Amino acid sequence: MISASLVKELREKTGAGMMDCKKALEATNGNIDEASDWLREKGISKAAKKADRIAAEGTAAILIKDNNAVILEVNSETDFVAKNAEFKDLVNELLNVIITSEANTLEEAMELKTADGTVADLITQKTAKIGEKLSLRRFARVQKEDNEVFGEYIHMGGKIAVLTVLTGTSEEIAKDVAMHAAAMRPTYVKISDVPASEIEREKEILKEQAVNEGKPAEIAEKMVQGRIQKFYKEICLEEQPFVKDSDLNVKTFVKNNGGEIKAMYRFEVGEGMQKREENFAEEVAKQMK
Repeated sequence: MISASLVKELREKTGAGMMDCKKALEATNGNIDEASDWLREKGISKAAKKADRIAAEGTAAILIKDNNAVILEVNSETDFVAKNAEFKDLVNELLNVIITSEANTLEEAMELKTADGTVADLITQKTAKIGEKLSLRRFARVQKEDNEVFGEYIHMGGKIAVLTVLTGTSEEIAKDVAMHAAAMRPTYVKISDVPASEIEREKEILKEQAVNEGKPAEIAEKMVQGRIQKFYKEICLEEQPFVKDSDLNVKTFVKNNGGEIKAMYRFEVGEGMQKREENFAEEVAKQMK
């Protein structure tokens, strides 16, 4: 039986997680020095020291196989590492493991089996080998019907990835929609997808703006109705003016080509995350050590 105090001692010594420390002690019959070596051999000790570092660079990628697709974002600390072969191999392995799985959450994905243990083990090993904190931030597994098509677009070598699902039209049209989404950053596909709470909050803000402009309450209400349409054009894919023909919105463009948008997934690397502040010379110097 491994005591909690022994686990705590190993954790303080190595910086590894509680469960990893417990596994290490069990594997070495409670010998703390051997357990420390065990963690180092697995790359866990080294990786743990990087756990609280910022990893907001990386890549977004897509893999499509028949009626199945996966889109994901894998993060690193620097763009420099995101371009190396080792990191790209990790991304490709994650794509191939997830696309054939039933995983729908990050917790489930981390438990998937790879040639090197679980996905969590693989990321830990790569973190130790590459020398930067790496993480699988998010993913989506997507399935389509035979009468539907995928559209995919990768921008700037993986800074933005967009996956669309359309019915009744071609892959070319689906890709056009994906390219539009990459450029225009929609949050939702349709107006009906926008949560009522978000619409109400926006209406309150717009009403307050109109009142602050000196408009009477009844006029302010009418102004809100007009301005909320502009809001929809900003956040809803179907309502946005199409980038290749601004006389049409995206919904009309797709409809004119016999189709309908079923789904859209847009991953932009580091979106909403704290960014590192570091100059390129320092970044290169670290890579050369």
